[in-house]
Amino acid sequence: MAETPAPQPQRHSAVRSLLRLWPYARQARWYLAGSVAAAAVASGSVLLVPLVLGRIVDGPIAHHDYAGLWPLAGLLLLLGMAEAGLFGVRRVIVARPLARVESALRGDLFAKLQRLPVSFHDRWPSGQLLSRATSDMFTMRLFLAFPLVFLIVNTMVFLAGSTLMFVIDWRLGLITLVPAVPLLVLTRWFEARYSLASRQAQDQSGDLATLVEESVLGIRILKAFGRHRTMAERFRAQSAALRATEIGKSYLLADLWAVIVGLPELALGCALALGAVRVAHDELTTGALVAFLSTALALRWPVESLGWLIAYANEAATATDRYFEVMDEPEPAEPGSGLAATADRGIRFSGVHFRYPDAPADTPDLLHGIDLHIRSGETMALVGTTGSGKTTLTALLPRLYEATAGSITLDGTDIRDIPRARLRELVAVAFEEPTLFSASVRENVLMGAPGAGPEQLDSALATAQAGFVARLPEGVATEVGEQGLSLSGGQRQRLALARAVVGEPAFLVLDDPLSALDVQTEALVEEALRQVLGSTTALVVAHRPSTVLLADRVAVLEEGRITAVGTHQELLHGSAAYRHLMTGEAAPATDGSRTR
Repeated sequence: MAETPAPQPQRHSAVRSLLRLWPYARQARWYLAGSVAAAAVASGSVLLVPLVLGRIVDGPIAHHDYAGLWPLAGLLLLLGMAEAGLFGVRRVIVARPLARVESALRGDLFAKLQRLPVSFHDRWPSGQLLSRATSDMFTMRLFLAFPLVFLIVNTMVFLAGSTLMFVIDWRLGLITLVPAVPLLVLTRWFEARYSLASRQAQDQSGDLATLVEESVLGIRILKAFGRHRTMAERFRAQSAALRATEIGKSYLLADLWAVIVGLPELALGCALALGAVRVAHDELTTGALVAFLSTALALRWPVESLGWLIAYANEAATATDRYFEVMDEPEPAEPGSGLAATADRGIRFSGVHFRYPDAPADTPDLLHGIDLHIRSGETMALVGTTGSGKTTLTALLPRLYEATAGSITLDGTDIRDIPRARLRELVAVAFEEPTLFSASVRENVLMGAPGAGPEQLDSALATAQAGFVARLPEGVATEVGEQGLSLSGGQRQRLALARAVVGEPAFLVLDDPLSALDVQTEALVEEALRQVLGSTTALVVAHRPSTVLLADRVAVLEEGRITAVGTHQELLHGSAAYRHLMTGEAAPATDGSRTR
């Protein structure tokens, strides 16, 4: 199983990664500013508490003025209530706007995935894409809601508190701030290592999601072959690898926290000792020492939270990098306006070559030099041995893949000059492996023509001999379930065929659409298909003589080349390779015959 779908980009700073979120966060900028302001005022109220405590010690307590104690105690209560209320307001301010930001991020990612070519999806495991659309989104939103705000606020509080400590006593303040230098060095060391561990953990999480998805979708096969224990072992192994990475992250964070907590506590102890000496020598009042120590203690949270905030910022930066790895994928250029008037009618392949983007450089093209003309209104059957490139050739017509060289035209217009949306209105496809979605029968079929009405739906179901739909609990409104697994293979294939013909397409591509049907149903479908094929230009991948007989002519594909074209009878007599495919008669390794 592929663990990393694409080459890893060079790691750059977390700040540069997180800045890429600004176009999305911009819509919530005033809410974020309000959240920062509320948190800053709340934290500022905390810094006022030491000053009030110092005043209480040097005032009412020192002078035994209990009447003067109550107003100051009331002020402390008000400061505490203000802190709690403002922190609550901060959370309320950003909740809804940041949910919209996350929704925009997820919507753009989903739209991007729909636009990217099939070759991209061939390279990327589905679990990696799923983790980017779920857990990575949550990580980015949470960063904007909490760590970003407190990275700003805690920095402000630390600077204000440090200034306050220097104002109270610069000597004690200097001692307390000595650990700042080693902490800065440590955080740089931590960031470099934690970002790598975070990336590894998120990629491993994506691989694990892929394994779970494959196991769920393939549960029937796993149970039928008794391989569930094997998959369980793979799951345990990948879970153990993810667990080891997460524990490694915890060790890094523990080391950072030990130093972040330990050094300031040591410095605070030294400041307390020196302060006590200075109080004893009447160089500092007791209230000033209490205010200083209270301020230092108030700064414990901004300092101690530094490790967690930096860690989460790195995880958010990694999530952002993973998000934009998909968003930065180049999209195929959108072509011109559509079909142009021309005398060259039908489908024409001219010198078409194709190789998969990830194919080794020293391997030959899968398709090379394909020249084929399907006349307007004609049905062409495409036959060949397994692996000869039939399915790949049919995938080039709707531009699921791009031809490496050569051209493909529809009625004389290069398909690269036809907008994809328009091209896929013109060309309908039914694949050998039918894919249905968790939706009703009606919704699945009408994906082939969203504007079709009930009559077209009924006609398409009749053509596909899908009478079983009427016996479903809710007819065409019946939900077929994920992948349509509640239906038989033949039923799924017939719905896929109905989806292909419902829009009465100008061009039709059928990739062995009857392979899962019994003989009787196949004959009925073929009879109905003849009427559909009579009004369209079609390319049909065929493996059986009964399907071949639907076609006006037949093309033989051998090792990526068209070696013979003709009628069924012509090829039976003139092509040994075709005769072998249809009858099983032994054929030579290479058939040089070519009938037009």
